[in-house]
Amino acid sequence: MQQFITSSEAETEALGEKLAKKLKPGDVVALFGGMGMGKTALTRGIARGLGVTEGVSSPTFALVHEYEGRVPVYHFDMYRVENWDDLYSTGFFDYLASGGVLIVEWSENIENALPENAVCVRMSRRGGDNERSISVDGVTL
Repeated sequence: MQQFITSSEAETEALGEKLAKKLKPGDVVALFGGMGMGKTALTRGIARGLGVTEGVSSPTFALVHEYEGRVPVYHFDMYRVENWDDLYSTGFFDYLASGGVLIVEWSENIENALPENAVCVRMSRRGGDNERSISVDGVTL
């Protein structure tokens, strides 16, 4: 596991771009962390690093946003997923076989359904309002 400290949203996005360089089609990036920890900022960086040019926003109400880049990017928000039926209704399992990169916010809600080889990113507040501690497991940056 690697540990990173970011002090701004821009630094968190830059870390996401760095992570994107290690991802390949079929990878799942599982994001863990509470509200306001920077999961969407990290996702913006990953998406940009994968060639996505359109704006990236949290899919809170849509559950999944699809973006075209060098590989398709599927950005999930599992905040409201409470059981297996909810998870199946998101289409998550179909997307796993799509050949895209899946980025999953609120992965703690579906931890038992994540693939064994998922890249796990845990985010927490550290020090000031903008400082984050980010651990990455499953890939070396």
